Amino acid sequence: MKESFFRWLTEMGVEVTNLMALVIALGFIVLTSLMLHLVLHRVLLVRLVGLLGKAKQMWLPPQLQKRLFHRLAFVLQGAVLLGQAEIWLPRNSDSLMLIEMVTQLWILLFLLLSLFALLDCMLSLSRNTRLGRDLPLRGIFQGVKLVGSILVGILMIALLLGKSPLILFSGLGAMTAVLMLVFKDPILGLVAGIQLSANRMLSVGDWLQMDKYGADGEVIDIGLTTVKVSNWDKTITTIPTYALISDSFKNWQGMTESGGRRIKRSVNIDMTSVRFLTADEQLTLKQAQLLAPYLSRKQQELSAYNQQLSDALNCPINGRHLTNLGTLRAYLDAYLRANANIRKDMTLMVRQLAPTSEGVPLEIYCFTATTAWADYEGIQADIFDHIFAIIGQFHLRLHQSPTGYDMRAWQRETVSHG
Repeated sequence: MKESFFRWLTEMGVEVTNLMALVIALGFIVLTSLMLHLVLHRVLLVRLVGLLGKAKQMWLPPQLQKRLFHRLAFVLQGAVLLGQAEIWLPRNSDSLMLIEMVTQLWILLFLLLSLFALLDCMLSLSRNTRLGRDLPLRGIFQGVKLVGSILVGILMIALLLGKSPLILFSGLGAMTAVLMLVFKDPILGLVAGIQLSANRMLSVGDWLQMDKYGADGEVIDIGLTTVKVSNWDKTITTIPTYALISDSFKNWQGMTESGGRRIKRSVNIDMTSVRFLTADEQLTLKQAQLLAPYLSRKQQELSAYNQQLSDALNCPINGRHLTNLGTLRAYLDAYLRANANIRKDMTLMVRQLAPTSEGVPLEIYCFTATTAWADYEGIQADIFDHIFAIIGQFHLRLHQSPTGYDMRAWQRETVSHG
């Protein structure tokens, strides 16, 4: 094609010198490149993105589509430019060697950027899949980008130096220790990300608590070197990815998936208020619908036992009697089992803990039927509001350290009796 064009110019009476041939070739190459650029970027790609938008093919965000298509178009332009240069320029000429080197660097650069855009597209697509939620794909893709950048960088340096890439790769082996030191965090992060996903220890969207780093919230990103946690106070905490392997953390996802959230809280009963219930007090408490079955059953059981003791019952120590604390435990157990907001298929109990100087702890241990934080706190508050309100009906007192009000009341009572 080149010879035919130059022969036509000679026949037209135009003397074609080497300089003129070079100028014509460069002009044709530049003109072809500009036309190809306009056709690709201003016509084809615009219409392609428009057609995808009209067809509602929203498999990718528009900015990712444009980025990927434009970078691939630049790769195609570089390949066409290289082909045009080899056709129009003399072999082994300085101009051809310069254009070949620049064009090859151009193609390598945009191939790398196209790989980056492709990985970004794959990451965007994977966010709505189970694989994307279970695997730290962002960290893995960042590792691929890092390796790709190193390889392309070596190829570009070899191209600029005019040396074989194998020479640089062989020298790279001798620098392994230095590279491992420089890229220590990315390497540790990549290995940690694979371990986290393989052992299903953490995924995006999980509730993570790690007191060492002040993290308590939802995992929003698992990267190559850091994990981002959106705390419940709307702050962002970043944790080194490898720290999740070397240190301990709490993942609340199991609680979320179970559908129940634990209540484990106790109230302290004043030990001096614990005593036996009288017959009149039992009759009053029996009016409570939740407590009546327990009292009837317990009264029959104790009556059958005490009948065997006959005269020994003159001393209360010899018989078995209902206590106000035991009756309160039975009532609270029935109250929780009748509460629609409490899971009955999970552990549910009201237990007495070891007495302390602050009284007898009576612990509520159960699970709510929801894991939503606000609802959980509301259910828990309602339960303990009820306990505080009804505890006097069992002739019990809550333990509370003396306050200023107590001291003033004691002083007034002392003065009045003085």
